[in-house]
Amino acid sequence: MSDEEHHFESKADAGASKTYPQQAGSIRKNGYIVIKGRPCKVVEVSTSKTGKHGHAKCHFVAIDIFSQKKLEDIVPSSHNCDVPHVNRTDYQLIDIAEDGFLSLLTENGNTKDDLKLPSDESLLAQIKDGFGEGKDIVLTVMSAMGEEQICALKDIGPK
Repeated sequence: MSDEEHHFESKADAGASKTYPQQAGSIRKNGYIVIKGRPCKVVEVSTSKTGKHGHAKCHFVAIDIFSQKKLEDIVPSSHNCDVPHVNRTDYQLIDIAEDGFLSLLTENGNTKDDLKLPSDESLLAQIKDGFGEGKDIVLTVMSAMGEEQICALKDIGPK
């Protein structure tokens, strides 16, 4: 044993993994999978029969949950795939800053100021119009693998 001290970088997420393993054969349509390092929602799964030398293969067609790009992957069904931890959180919109950042109210009463307006044109228009009219708007933020993006909004009435 050595006498030297070990120093570890502290992480805010308490060391929680961004993904978890799951057998490829058990991943279904509308589930999530990591393809080429990107969190994706599975839109199509097809499984081929076992060949002369072994494994049945799963062919995944999935859409990146943040960029909406279509990605494909083929994995032996007995192998493990990475599945991202995907969370959805609702925040109330407080303000839109000049630089495009949003000020959001969390459930415990703190503010969250590190989220930009979405690039999706229709969602962007709905947020700006609703905020301009003085409505109370609740934004749904999807987070996975260290990324966050606004994916939906709800109008909960006038202020």
